[in-house]
Amino acid sequence: MGPLEGIKIIEFAGLGPGPFCAMMLGDMGADVVRIDRIGGYFTNPEPRKNSHNRSRRSVAIDLKKPEGVSAALKLIESADALIEGFRPGVMERLGLGPDICLERNPKLVYGRMTGWGQEGPLAGSAGHDINYLAITGALHTIGTKQGGPVPPLNLVADFGGGGMFLAFGLLAGIISAAGTGKGQVVDTAMTDGVPLLLGGVFSRLAMGEWHDERESNRLDGAAYFYGTYECADGKWISIGSIEPQFHALLLETLGLTDAPEFHDQHNPETWPAARAKLANVIQTETRDHWCALMENTDICFAPVLGLTEAAEHPHNKARGTFFEMEGVIQGAPAPRFSATPPARPSRPPLAGEHNGEVLGEWGFSDEDIAALKATGAL
Repeated sequence: MGPLEGIKIIEFAGLGPGPFCAMMLGDMGADVVRIDRIGGYFTNPEPRKNSHNRSRRSVAIDLKKPEGVSAALKLIESADALIEGFRPGVMERLGLGPDICLERNPKLVYGRMTGWGQEGPLAGSAGHDINYLAITGALHTIGTKQGGPVPPLNLVADFGGGGMFLAFGLLAGIISAAGTGKGQVVDTAMTDGVPLLLGGVFSRLAMGEWHDERESNRLDGAAYFYGTYECADGKWISIGSIEPQFHALLLETLGLTDAPEFHDQHNPETWPAARAKLANVIQTETRDHWCALMENTDICFAPVLGLTEAAEHPHNKARGTFFEMEGVIQGAPAPRFSATPPARPSRPPLAGEHNGEVLGEWGFSDEDIAALKATGAL
């Protein structure tokens, strides 16, 4: 079930954006088979709880054995796409580089996920989300003037600039291959994806509407009408009253319409005083009080919820935004489809859990499977 039913994906086990991309495709109905290392190198002590590994099956193959490489190539022959997230050159050294794979399967879309890309001065270096944000300018924009840059977890480069762009690239490649009969390599670099996410900021910078300094702009914490405020109970709320009609409603609701601090909304010189006054007002009542007053209005308001609180919010519950599997609260498949809704995600597999099942379905005979087991490659 799902819009990608019938699409076959081979994923080489990795960390972060690669598994996230595979989860997205699997959630949408693609038949995703992860090739795990013998012993499950990339699994944690509780592999069933790794939500990014849901919605696929697993075979465990020893790629250091020639029989294992041959088995992987046989699987690749039947695949629409491949996902790998190793450093440049690793797949080539294994005998599974794109030239070999595309020779075996000319329609294959060969997806490569790295931080720095397949080429360039930094291509061979290790890195993490924080480094890819740093080199693209994104990290510089997030944080406070006094406190310095603040990493936004590992959401922006790993999953936004990486995993989601890889999913987009693979699907674009699959559509192209369906029409041309020719596959290709999709070189997905987080340092390529993050600047696209920053497009609006770069546009405002060019138009003179953005200052290249933290906490100096409407959307980076400087503006009083776009930020977070602490309540009397130590909990927080968020306000995003950018548009004039929303800003007017905020002031009316809080009884601040006549306060002079708020009369020149988009003048940065007025923002510190306005923020201080608004903060004092918000601190007089609890978060529940402000929710009762401002939620479900056009103020552009929401409470700042904890991870476990978020799953219990009435809006999220009404939409089924979260669900629980294997004791883990996690996001439900997204986006939503009216004609081809995907099935409930399957639980994360153990390494090699589906060896016989997958190999049998993907063209291996019982004798082939027995031979792989005999060599220790399976």
